[in-house]
Amino acid sequence: MYSELKKGSALKGLKVIDMGQMVAAPYCTAMLADMGADVIKVEVPGKGDIARNSLPKQDGVSTYFITFNRSKRGITLNLKTEKGKEVLRKLIQQADVLVENFRPGVMERLGFPYEEVEKLNPRIIYAAISGFGQRGEYANRACFDPIAQAISGMMSVTGSTGGEHVRCGASIADVLAGQNACCAILAALRYRDQTGQGQYIDVALVDSCIVALSSMNQIYFTTGKIPDARGNTFEATAPGNTYHTKDGVISISAGQAREWPKLARVLGHEEWIEDEKFITVDARVKNRLELDDLIEKETMQYSSDEILEKLLEVGLPAAPILNVAQVANNPHFRDERAMYVDVEHPQLGKVTITNQGIKMTKTNPYVRSCAPTLGQHNFEILEELGYTSEEIASMKENGEI
Repeated sequence: MYSELKKGSALKGLKVIDMGQMVAAPYCTAMLADMGADVIKVEVPGKGDIARNSLPKQDGVSTYFITFNRSKRGITLNLKTEKGKEVLRKLIQQADVLVENFRPGVMERLGFPYEEVEKLNPRIIYAAISGFGQRGEYANRACFDPIAQAISGMMSVTGSTGGEHVRCGASIADVLAGQNACCAILAALRYRDQTGQGQYIDVALVDSCIVALSSMNQIYFTTGKIPDARGNTFEATAPGNTYHTKDGVISISAGQAREWPKLARVLGHEEWIEDEKFITVDARVKNRLELDDLIEKETMQYSSDEILEKLLEVGLPAAPILNVAQVANNPHFRDERAMYVDVEHPQLGKVTITNQGIKMTKTNPYVRSCAPTLGQHNFEILEELGYTSEEIASMKENGEI
């Protein structure tokens, strides 16, 4: 099982400054932290990341925050004071990577735009995640995940046919941007290994959604047709949809040349294979409504378990529609894939969070610790930077940490 893989640290020795808020940047740095990087989360004294107030909460503590900030150490710095800026400058001089997701201009107002950070540490990789990117007409617009999904076109192709447009239920824009930033950081580290040079990375939530729509975009570029919401079907192939059974709903994808005949045979209609209305993918797409009705008439003759057994037996892509609880308690995902992990919180005790979706045989990423409480590692990190106990006590008294 993957939970028993040897645990290593692909990024051991890498020091990362996390100045992120909410999801996109913290998710990026959580990936780096689980891979072994020493991630130091910088927060405002007394307040912290605004995600600390996000639901869900347990005994007043945000488990939302815990999920995206595991495996990190935490320090509080008042960057409106000179002493707070001094500490951040020292951290920058020792760091390999800085990640932030403020609106463009905030880091400049704090005194830490890339140009100034690069002077302190020419080797640093500075990743800025924002809604619309660092430049251009939309750069200063406020943006959260639903806004990115709306303006990128993602929401326009999500929802039932002819129905209202809806957002993807998960915060997909944040997660995609965080993953893209992580990928870019690893590429920049490789480049730095070769040249000794750091660089600036600009990742946008909206750009990340646009890339996720590559197949939809290509329909427009190739045919001029504007894709719209198609429910659970695919624009490019058929059949592929959700179908009712005697006791539920299942998902089947059988649009490719290899799958389509298998489905027809399982449903007892081999004559469909050579039917002119269904013989090619183009024909099946054109006649998808009629075909879906025919398929559902057959799936309705079975319970979900019965028809799924028949479909899976011949290797067809088919699945039940599981809810979050069913997935969390499914032995394949819970145990074999080790997709959930427990962390120990000082106040809450055991907290279950989602694990990494990456499996590696030699340096398998893993959650190393719970998210830090606010300022939990102030003394430890400041001592590493050379501050004395007296200086740290004074900084705390003055509200600088």
